Amino acid sequence: MANLKSALKRIRQDRKRTLRNSAIRSRAKTYVKKVNRLLAAGRVEEAAMAARQAASALDSAVVKGVIHSNNAARRKSRLMKKVNAAQSSTTAPR
Repeated sequence: MANLKSALKRIRQDRKRTLRNSAIRSRAKTYVKKVNRLLAAGRVEEAAMAARQAASALDSAVVKGVIHSNNAARRKSRLMKKVNAAQSSTTAPR
């Protein structure tokens, strides 16, 4: 355990920051999982709307410094790629 007053304060700050960051990270992951579940169920229109929410949550995490901007960009790209593929497969003539 730390002895210095500044080290004790740093520990308190880290605990608060960890809680806040994990909540933000969890929210973003939840939205991404929701999109994947909707795509698996074949509900493409709802998945597209949920993908916008997921992108927003990822952008929010970037602004707050929880994840790196390239990490969010990569996740959004993969998500949109899945959604667009699902949309094109449902609208393609058979």
